[in-house]
Amino acid sequence: MPQMVFEDFVPQVIWLVFAFTFLYVVMSRVALPRIAGVIEERRDKIADDLDRAAEFKKEAEQALAAYKEALADARNRALAIAAKNREEVKAETEKLRADSNAKIADMMHDAEQRIEQTKEAALVNVRDVAADVASAVVEKLLGQSVGKETVDAVVDAQLRRSQS
Repeated sequence: MPQMVFEDFVPQVIWLVFAFTFLYVVMSRVALPRIAGVIEERRDKIADDLDRAAEFKKEAEQALAAYKEALADARNRALAIAAKNREEVKAETEKLRADSNAKIADMMHDAEQRIEQTKEAALVNVRDVAADVASAVVEKLLGQSVGKETVDAVVDAQLRRSQS
């Protein structure tokens, strides 16, 4: 091994110092400034990216706040529309109920009139029947016939008394 030859040891150390000095000068003057520049560029880029990320985060938070506000507004508008529709339906229902009640009242009035007319017709028939029965009873009991006018007068008096 040539490194172990002691006569060549001093020139090898000199060449070693020369080579390391040359490499140190080349590295410190050429390579290290370039590497430092690249590192500085990367540091600047990372800082810019972090700044942009912070801006995007701020914009995202603003967009989220705007979304929540728009959602709340939409919810409030939907509630207002639902309340309005509910009131409209309630008003329409009340109108239909009032119309139905009016129709029912008219029908009740008509029915009461028909009942009254039927009642009056029945009373006329009752009067005639009562007059016939009274005439027949008097004829059977007394054995003689009573005039129609007399029987009608007595039946009318009794009907008036019973209605009062």
